[in-house]
Amino acid sequence: MAFANTSWSEENFSCSICLDVFNSPVTTTCGHNFCRTCITKFWDEQVQYKCPVCNKLFNTRPDLQVNTFLSELAAQIRTTVRVKEQPCVEPAEVPCDVCTGTQQKAVKSCLMCFTSYCQTHLEPHQRVARLQKHRLVEPMDRLEDRMCKKHDRLLELFCQTEQVCVCLFCTEADHKSHPVVPLKEEYEVKTAQLGKIEAELCRTCLED
Repeated sequence: MAFANTSWSEENFSCSICLDVFNSPVTTTCGHNFCRTCITKFWDEQVQYKCPVCNKLFNTRPDLQVNTFLSELAAQIRTTVRVKEQPCVEPAEVPCDVCTGTQQKAVKSCLMCFTSYCQTHLEPHQRVARLQKHRLVEPMDRLEDRMCKKHDRLLELFCQTEQVCVCLFCTEADHKSHPVVPLKEEYEVKTAQLGKIEAELCRTCLED
């Protein structure tokens, strides 16, 4: 079975959770398809079992079976679609969280998905209307560690009173009366202080 339009084929055989071509696709009773690992992880994090696409609720966790026909088609798409050439990840760069095999460098991180994307895997965020509303930032490693566990917001500020990283919502609640500064500004101050300490230690060692 040949596909004349590879971009159409890839788009129509992609999981709506990971946005990549299906891997071991399974079908829900409402007719939507997902990678087995994607829907399993999604339900593991939910109180109720529902379809991520149409929000249909299931009384019990569905017993999923691999859609063999779709699996065969997805496998063919994987072998026919060529991923654009991109430089491989350098030590100081953030890798794409979606790439399988050789990871490519990420060009953006999504604060809604907690995922970093290379140029190829970022494409759905530039095309799909609901994904275009997501907040994209420059690539960041360990993205989940940089998010406020209480408000699911980026830790962009530093509380000088408690000496902790906080998000904007934190400053309106627990840290309302505390002085805060941009995290980047505090980082530069701490770096400068560390530099002075190292210089003083080196001077002391030379004097001894």
